[in-house]
Amino acid sequence: MSRVKKYDKQFLLDSLREMLTMRRFEEKAGQMYGLKKIGGFCHLYNGQEAVASGSIRALDLSKDYVLTSYRDHAHAIGCGIEPKKIMAELYGKITGVSRGKGGSMHMFDPEKHMLGGNGIVGAQIPLATGTAFAQAYWHKLGKTKDLGVTLCYFGDGAIHQGAFHESLNLARIWDLPVIYLVENNRFGMGTAVKRVSAVEDFNLKASGYDIEGRILNGMDFLDMYEGITEIIKESRENGKAFLVDVKTYRYKGHSMSDPAKYRTKEELESFKNQDPIHTLMAEMIEAKMLTEDEYKKMDDEVKQLIKDAVDFADKSEEPPLHTMYEDIYAD
Repeated sequence: MSRVKKYDKQFLLDSLREMLTMRRFEEKAGQMYGLKKIGGFCHLYNGQEAVASGSIRALDLSKDYVLTSYRDHAHAIGCGIEPKKIMAELYGKITGVSRGKGGSMHMFDPEKHMLGGNGIVGAQIPLATGTAFAQAYWHKLGKTKDLGVTLCYFGDGAIHQGAFHESLNLARIWDLPVIYLVENNRFGMGTAVKRVSAVEDFNLKASGYDIEGRILNGMDFLDMYEGITEIIKESRENGKAFLVDVKTYRYKGHSMSDPAKYRTKEELESFKNQDPIHTLMAEMIEAKMLTEDEYKKMDDEVKQLIKDAVDFADKSEEPPLHTMYEDIYAD
């Protein structure tokens, strides 16, 4: 039996639409950056959509949290933040999700349990560990019925930061419900993993802290969803931390200033042949859960959604001068 047959059709359609939204958003963000409507740093997620979508859709965002790196637009979409607010943030407008103060690298919405993209490499790892500590503490005090979990995403370059090792050690000592996902897109900026790491399967590093490590295929939505669902269940029941080596690939350079000349066209095409959006679409069409015309209609609707997001950002106001003194202290 086709593996998609065991899933609710609407769940698959929503998942496919979400990945398409992530892809079209990033394509448009790249275009707007080229037109100089977006300034500063901008790191695109093209190719990695199954990682964010597949894992976040396994969460319960009424009690679970997400923290990630500066490549964070897709995670924000996955948490339910409107594309128009994300685009406005890229533009630096007051209507942006971070009121124009964060830009590309700092999408943040506590109501959606999205606790940030982070511009500093690896900064989110100890923050996520602290979030999981709070979840475990609240649960122990009886303030929460079910134990929440925290997903923490970072790249293969961040895994060599000292904060990574310190955090995993604390997560094991304190039995914290945190899931560390290495978005292993094979390059830390322009440097191949094999040139800087003694081991290329990062799940092996988990054993150094007596936590469990696993490998997932980040180019496949269902592999991600099923794998993370299982891990979340174990973490929620036992308060266990996990390290997940997610094998994925980014189609674009590290950032908009990176021409990505350090890899071959053949390598890029080989991964595009594993495209997560096309894979799920093809399986649904084969299982007669979707037609090519329906997919095209969905894509057209998503493109319009992203066009509307650009129009919203274009028409939004710049932050008033007095707002520079706001959002500094918490109540």
